[in-house]
Amino acid sequence: MVGLTERDFLAPGEVVGEGDSYVGYDFLPPELAEAAFDNLKKEVKWITMMHRGGEVPRLVAVEGRVLEDGSFPIYRHPADESPPCLPFSPTVERIRQHVEDLLQKPVNHVLIQHYRSGCDYISEHSDKTIDVVRGSQIVNVSLGAQRFMTLRTKKDALANPKADLDAAATESSVSDRPNKRGVQRVPLPHNSILVMGLQTNAKWLHSIRTDKRPLKIKSPAEQLQNGERISLTFRTIGTFLTKDEERIFGQGARGKTREDARPVVRGGPEAEKLIVAFGAENHQSDFDWDANYGEGSDVLHFTTRAS
Repeated sequence: MVGLTERDFLAPGEVVGEGDSYVGYDFLPPELAEAAFDNLKKEVKWITMMHRGGEVPRLVAVEGRVLEDGSFPIYRHPADESPPCLPFSPTVERIRQHVEDLLQKPVNHVLIQHYRSGCDYISEHSDKTIDVVRGSQIVNVSLGAQRFMTLRTKKDALANPKADLDAAATESSVSDRPNKRGVQRVPLPHNSILVMGLQTNAKWLHSIRTDKRPLKIKSPAEQLQNGERISLTFRTIGTFLTKDEERIFGQGARGKTREDARPVVRGGPEAEKLIVAFGAENHQSDFDWDANYGEGSDVLHFTTRAS
């Protein structure tokens, strides 16, 4: 099989990543799919997120299922501060119900991102899994203009003598050229869903690259909503913050139960340690979750808040 080039893209039904991932189309019922984009633009509390002192090139929001005691799920990734987690807004809640119906498993957290034009993007990365329930799936729902998600195998696979990239090319439609990282470009049109397994997340990086072509020369699918896209990434999260955001507990924390919740950490050596672990997850296709995340971390923010 001829491997994909940078100009090619996966066709419907082709294997995505490690084979534990797939794309579905016409996911939401027509009446919801037709109204969802405009409703989300109005309902969601969009913010500008900061990373390393600069604005990330898209708007973001976080929503989740609040527990009876006011605790709520937290998904940590490199950013100066985590966006506030608000209860599911009406349209997000309707979409979440359809995601749960598909998975037949609960999801309790969503990161919502608004790509305002082809200039907005997200850099190549693996999702950070310290807080993602082990064995679960990551689900991305796309609304509005079609964008391409680019997947690339991690660099360390090329240095691994046991890595059989030619075999991977045959089974996963990745590049079959020697010493070439595998590449997949996955089109995500309006009302599509990408279900990503954690094996794909472990061995592949993914991104939404910039597309600065004039809107008028793009395809009809890419011109929807004047070139704007909203993505909703649903996860099942096992780490929680207390209502006052002062204590943390669960899978990714040092205290695993509500009774053992510990004060959150802001900046300092523990934050640096977690950043190093995040970097390792981005670069190592054989990332050791237990060695890096097993003892837990109580870091909430990666910088020390000014007094």
